[in-house]
Amino acid sequence: MINHYTAFAVLVFSFFPRSQAAEPNVKILMVSSKPDHPYASHMYAFECSLLAKALRNTPGVQAITLSAWPPDAETLAGVRSIVFYSSPAGEVVLSPSNRQVFLNLMGQQVGYVAIHWSTGVGYSKLSDTQTLRDDYKSVLGGWFRRPPCGVQIGRSNLQKTNPTHPISRGWDGWQIHDEFYLNPVLHERAQSLLEVEVDEGTHVVGWTFQRPDKGRSVGITLGHFHHNFAREDFRRILVNSILWSANVPVPHGGADVDVPANDLKLAPKSD
Repeated sequence: MINHYTAFAVLVFSFFPRSQAAEPNVKILMVSSKPDHPYASHMYAFECSLLAKALRNTPGVQAITLSAWPPDAETLAGVRSIVFYSSPAGEVVLSPSNRQVFLNLMGQQVGYVAIHWSTGVGYSKLSDTQTLRDDYKSVLGGWFRRPPCGVQIGRSNLQKTNPTHPISRGWDGWQIHDEFYLNPVLHERAQSLLEVEVDEGTHVVGWTFQRPDKGRSVGITLGHFHHNFAREDFRRILVNSILWSANVPVPHGGADVDVPANDLKLAPKSD
């Protein structure tokens, strides 16, 4: 027989769906790198800190910011997703010194998310360029490098291409001003998530990838300018993506990405 206390607990629980909370201590690592672009663009450390604050709105999520990869073994222990907003991350995670540790984590079904230039690979002379690109594609589901890909700064309507996907929850398309990476090279099993129209052509700027190791990866090539991170819809796309990669249920209305207004403002540029 269900007593009054049990019935009350069931009633209360029904108002707080499980999709709004993660398991306790879901560890997510946010990895940045040194500045490499003009101020207010590629603000790696600032945006990683901003996204970490938004991620912590989801109960149970522990978001840790890092200025470089790899962290120590204690920080890596139990990690559920690794997120790069940085210079080309393929160069970092697949370098000879980092490769095995990183691939071991991927084999443990750790999620992986690359934002903007961190989708890049093949700029250095670490090894055979094509092998490096293929290896990164097998992890991220795609890659960017110019050439063969293109770049154009402008405005376009950002479109959902998979509106039923959890990452598509809680936001609508808008006219976005950004640096668009044109024709990224995608894995045949990658699924388009976001598209823009540039020069009368349609270009994928976001994708999901269910890796052969059962892990989840997301590539989003948007994110050049800080003003996009200051927009709630844009943060929701990214935070939804990170939660999904970590196998954390995304709320039906999208993740809570609210942060104090002052935290959205860049400090004045120093001379």
